[in-house]
Amino acid sequence: MVIKNYEEKYKENIIDLILDIQNNEANINLSIEEQPDLLDVEKYYLINGGQFWIAVDEKDKVIGTIAYMAGENNYGILKKFFVDKNCRGKGIGLELYKNLLRYANKKSCKGLILDTPSVAEDSHRFYEKAGFRKISKEELPIKYYYPNRNSYIYILFL
Repeated sequence: MVIKNYEEKYKENIIDLILDIQNNEANINLSIEEQPDLLDVEKYYLINGGQFWIAVDEKDKVIGTIAYMAGENNYGILKKFFVDKNCRGKGIGLELYKNLLRYANKKSCKGLILDTPSVAEDSHRFYEKAGFRKISKEELPIKYYYPNRNSYIYILFL
């Protein structure tokens, strides 16, 4: 497994992985149209000081993703954190997350915000173990848009 910065050549593989997890595993029914950031990673992440990483296997297939979106007031937003179901439990998610944390610290980020579907119980355990705490929408320190699919919001102060 190798972690790389986003490259356009992986775009379709990234979209396939994420939509499969969202819609076939979690049954969230999110369309690609509801996620314009996946169609233009450069615009939504890279140009504004964010980053998007992928984990690829030995065949150069995308098996994981994570993204850092620069938010207002020096907050970061953790986005698109997914690992292929056949690759979970092998430390890939942890390595992607550590990569994001290093980047956030380098950017002197105050904290990380994320949203996750209420049905994603494994994700909740990961975030809570990593020190995130669940908050209400009213507790958000910045304006934050997310597709409301019965989601929980988490924050981690750095």
